[in-house]
Amino acid sequence: MSQPKSYRRVVRHVTTGFAAILVFLALILPDQITRLPPGNHWQTALLRIPIEALLAGAVLLLLPIRWRRWTAAALGLVLGALTVIKLVDIGFYAILARRFDPVLDWTLFDDGFNFLIDSAGRPSATAVAIGALLGAVLLIAGMTWAMLRLTVVAAGNRRLAWPGLGVAGVAWVALFLTGYQLIGGIPVASTAAADLARDTALALPKDLADKRKFLAEAQDDAYRDRPGDQLLTALRGKDVVVSFVESYGRDAVENPAFNGAVLTSLADGDKKLAAAGFAARSGFLTSSTAGGGSWLAHSTFLSGMWVNNESRYRSLVATDRLTLTRAFKNTGHRTVGMEPGVIFAWPEGAFYGYDQVYDKQAFNYHGPQLSWSPMPDQFVMSQFQKQEYAKPNRGPLLAEITLTSSHTPWAPVPSMLDWDQLGDGSVYGPMVKSAATPKEVWKDDARIRTEYARSIAYSVDSLIGWAAKYGDDNLVMVFLGDHQPASVVVGQTASHDVPITIVAKDPKVFDRIASWGWTSSVKPAADAPVWRMDTFRDRFLTAFGPEGDPH
Repeated sequence: MSQPKSYRRVVRHVTTGFAAILVFLALILPDQITRLPPGNHWQTALLRIPIEALLAGAVLLLLPIRWRRWTAAALGLVLGALTVIKLVDIGFYAILARRFDPVLDWTLFDDGFNFLIDSAGRPSATAVAIGALLGAVLLIAGMTWAMLRLTVVAAGNRRLAWPGLGVAGVAWVALFLTGYQLIGGIPVASTAAADLARDTALALPKDLADKRKFLAEAQDDAYRDRPGDQLLTALRGKDVVVSFVESYGRDAVENPAFNGAVLTSLADGDKKLAAAGFAARSGFLTSSTAGGGSWLAHSTFLSGMWVNNESRYRSLVATDRLTLTRAFKNTGHRTVGMEPGVIFAWPEGAFYGYDQVYDKQAFNYHGPQLSWSPMPDQFVMSQFQKQEYAKPNRGPLLAEITLTSSHTPWAPVPSMLDWDQLGDGSVYGPMVKSAATPKEVWKDDARIRTEYARSIAYSVDSLIGWAAKYGDDNLVMVFLGDHQPASVVVGQTASHDVPITIVAKDPKVFDRIASWGWTSSVKPAADAPVWRMDTFRDRFLTAFGPEGDPH
């Protein structure tokens, strides 16, 4: 009989120890990998005293037996849910450089699933999604069990539990008051779980308050009621192309670890444009998003509002805020949106003020899809040329063109072809078959960065190549990045800055922006001005309106 008793005692000790470790790690681990100490010092992150454990322990010991079990189970459920949110936060910081918003961000999981399909295939993506869901359920259940287990042990050993809580409590207070930290700025007196619970609980009222404030700001628009004959007077008769280059961030031109292909493309672009009679000016804008959420950046740039979450975006498109697109429409320009990534109904097009939106089907593309990107950027530009720019006897044109070849997972990357060879896109079939696949690229971080840079270079080549070949004296082209790429490329401390460039033949265009101090090249200098992206609309409308006349 002694052997079974000894075995049960060992099992009890092991399960209690496992429960304690599980709860302890859930309480003290950060929501960002970068908050762990560097190098081999990560173990110091474990030398912490979580205040939540002390408070919960004291409350559970004071409660009568009939309430103790239910309270322990509830605390376990909450801690399990918070741990799941913390793990999601780690993923969000790694990709989008921000934490997960439990109210607004659920729609992004669909984008994440589609990315997994592109990079790993549907079976693997489905397996990962199912595994993540089961893991979340098991984690919450396991945390609930752990809290129940520790409560039973503590209640059965009150003579040890109370002094232990008292000593730990005194130590926590002393460490908190002194602000004592170990390596990496991590305080030993931990409040990590309480902070996360507070932020999660406040998310809904915070988002509602932000929505009310944002809507009030959206209505304060000095340009909304301005007559068309007082808008963009310096661009009358001009054809204006505004193009967003997916994931074209500042690191693409400044990070020496991978920017070689982009620098070559920009240098060649300057030469091509100069040979065709064009000049360029470039600066930087600070995007409202990073790693993804292109539509947030697009709406920020075009509306002059800081749109950094889904709630703000949905609120904005329900207003009558004047966008750059609609401003051109009010001056008599035909306004078109070239949107190869739009595959479903897109009611937001009415808010922006397009006369016509070309979605994926309207491009008549019969080639292979390039992972997430429905078609190569050069093909998009060729279709814009055929369907809009080359039309005879047309009036002035405003085109917003979204380029997608540099969208994650940056494989396969197409090559530039002769413009007369593109046809219906079927020419890309052999090219895609011989190119690297996302599965191959995403096995190696260095190769991810290399392919990212190649994709940016291709997008820039497509834009500049089109302008140099087809652009006439009345063309004014504005192209910019929407956001920096994911942190797998730029790390988690990169800025949110993106390059922006204006290309034109008419020197009067540049006279209007001479005070901006932008670089005379398609590559902005390191010390080029940096503006928030939401300030561009008003600066542009001012510069090219009556008040911007340099004379």
